[in-house]
Formats: sequence, structure tokens, C-alpha cells
Amino acid sequence: MAFVVSSGRLRALDPADRAISSWPGYTAQVTANYNVTYAAIYRTQPAVRTVVSFLARNLAQLGLHAYRRISDNDRRRLTDHPIAALLAQPNPHTTTYRLINALVSDKAIYDDAYWVKLRGESGGPVGLRRVPPWRMEVLGPDWTDATGYRLHGTTGHVDLTPEQVVHFRGYNPDDGRRGCSPIEALRQVLAEEFAAARWREQMWSNGARVSGYLKRPLEAPEWSGPARDRFRAGWQAQYAGDGPQAGGTPILEDGMEFVRAGINPQEAQYVESRKLTREEVAAEYHIAPPLVGILDHATFSNIREQHKQLYQDTLGPLCAEIEQDIGLQLIPDLPNSRRVYVEFNIAEKLQGSFDEQAQQLQMAVGGPYMTRNEARGLSNLPRVDGGDELIVPLNVSIGEPEPEPQPALPAGPPGADTSGEEPDAD
Repeated sequence: MAFVVSSGRLRALDPADRAISSWPGYTAQVTANYNVTYAAIYRTQPAVRTVVSFLARNLAQLGLHAYRRISDNDRRRLTDHPIAALLAQPNPHTTTYRLINALVSDKAIYDDAYWVKLRGESGGPVGLRRVPPWRMEVLGPDWTDATGYRLHGTTGHVDLTPEQVVHFRGYNPDDGRRGCSPIEALRQVLAEEFAAARWREQMWSNGARVSGYLKRPLEAPEWSGPARDRFRAGWQAQYAGDGPQAGGTPILEDGMEFVRAGINPQEAQYVESRKLTREEVAAEYHIAPPLVGILDHATFSNIREQHKQLYQDTLGPLCAEIEQDIGLQLIPDLPNSRRVYVEFNIAEKLQGSFDEQAQQLQMAVGGPYMTRNEARGLSNLPRVDGGDELIVPLNVSIGEPEPEPQPALPAGPPGADTSGEEPDAD
């Protein structure tokens, strides 16, 4: 058993030290003078938050079941195996949904996710605990695989062996020990969104109404310094920012003229730019735009097909990666695990509506496929006497089909042979 890390040792490293999250590999350079962590991008960028949450929530709601492969055509669902119990309650404070939701979110943000294998100090049940990727340092000179991990906290660190960690890592062309965040590919798009958001903030803080400059004619009397400063202070107090007359009609003097300058929200295509950012982020995560709220070309039929595509082409590869990592790094540590594997219940999401399933099953079996008590149970109604018999319509027959009638032979002349056999030769 590789479960040797106690939950007490992990809790001793808390509270979190946010400075660790600024390690190289966990920050993105948005502008020349502005670096931001991946966690901050998730918290502050609406498009990234929407897409990552969409992925994590849709995958976390699927059931993660354990099976044993009996043969190529037979498998058995395991409900009492240690892997089933471990995934059902990873630790006393975490549900399966939270564990998978955090796993997919970490994968989407960092392209890395970590579970630490642990057990209680009193030798209690084996458990799993999710560790934020920015807390985990990969150790070892080997660029092909990690030789160890260092889990950091404010009160110290703990060194872990690869057998103590379940590491879900993506592809990195430079370093096989860790993944490469998709946010790096979105850096330019997010930089544009950051600049646009900063401009919008400045525009609204300046009132978003008066954007321009004042032109004073040459023939106007010369302004003294105190007079110019007094006019500037009065203008900003009244007509800029959140002044009492912001948006009102300014009163000019000495023939001055207000010249509008800058870009207004319509010229800046505010809505279009926000939509473009969300489309680019959705494309990076292989999600169809209508599924994240971009409904310009959405119809009932294409959204329905894109929903199927989500579980086949978007979540399917991610499910396979998680299933195989659990099978490689976690299941072998548990007893009686030969031919045991886990699988997300994607088939349940692809079965269609209840009407479609009922129609397909009825066509497959040739008649009603549920008893009255089974149907009443689905509606939370009590059983009734005689409700366990399957109703068979009168126009449906069960058993061997009746033989088809044979056509009668044509009648011949009196005394002729109608048996259809050839007469014997003399």
C-alpha cells in the first residue's frame, strides 16, 4: 500500500501562502509590466470562468463507476470494492462531485491536477485529498518523469514520492513532468480583454459622458495660473467622474469649445469584443459556442447535436485521460484489483429524452417493457395488486409464429393426379 501520508501532516501546512502561486509556470505575462497568476485569471476573467466551470460541472455530475472485466463481452459493476468506497467518499470533508469538479478545474486551468493518497493518524480509512497545483513542486533532474514532489505551505513543506501522489498531467513539449496550461495560448486574447476592461473602467470612472478636451480661442484674454487651476478644479468637480452635474450641460466661457475625443462604446464594439473573447476561450477548450451562451447561430437542432458532441468529442477524451490515470496510479495500490477499472457514466447523458428512450425500447422488444408497478414506482406511487404482470396487447403474439398458409394447387380434370409428384415411368 502506498497510502502513507496522513491528513494531519497536510493540515499542518495550512494556511495557504499565495506567494507560492507566482512560481514560474503558474503565471502569465498579460502585458509588458503586468504578470498575473492563473488563479487570478480564473477569478477575474469572465470568459475563462464560464468555460472552465462549464467543463467541470458537466463532468462532475457524471457517475464514476468501478467495474471488473470478466471477459471481453462481460463486466461486473463493483459497489463494495475499495476503489468504489474511496471515490464515493474521498475524505470526510469531500464528496465525489467536489473531487471531480476540482480535478477538472485544475486540469483546465493548469493542465495539472494532484491527489495525495492519505490515511488518518489513527489508521482510519484510506482517503484522497486534492492539492492545488500551485502548491506542488515537481522534483528531480529527469525531464521525462518526476522523481518526487514537494508540497509547500507557510509552516514548511513535506516531500512525497511518486507513489504517494496521483498526478494528472497534460502534454508539455518542453517538460514531461508537468502539463502546459491552455491559458498560455490565450495570453494575447486575454491581454486584449485586459486592456479593454481597463479602458472601460477608466471611461466609467470619468463619467463615461464627457470625453474630449476644451479648446480656447486665441483672442481670449490670457489666463493666469490661479485662474486656470481654479477652472480645471471646478470642471472636474462638476462634470467629470461622479460629480453632482456629471452628464449635464457644461457652461463654458471666453468662447471656449468642447471637442469630443476618444472612442465611445459603440465604436469600440464592446459587446462584439466580449463575445470574441468568449468564443476564443471556448475554442481553446473545444466547446461549441452555443453551449456557453453565444446563441447567434443557434437552433434547437444544432444545439441538440452539439450537446451530444460535448460528451463525445469534448468530455470523452478528458474522461479517458482521468480513467486511465486512476487505473495506472491508484487502483494497483488497492487489494483485489485485478481487471478492475473505473468509467464515467457518459452513456446516461447520451440516451436522449425519456420519450425517445421509451420509443426505442418499445420498438426493440415489440411491446410494453414495464409493468404497472414499475411505472408507479417512477412516479413515487404505491404498488397495486396484480401490477407485476406485463401487459401484452391483443395484436402482439409471443412464441413461435404461426405457419403461413400454402396456396392451393389448381384443380385438374376428373381423375387427374393433383399431388404434384411426377408419375412413375413404365
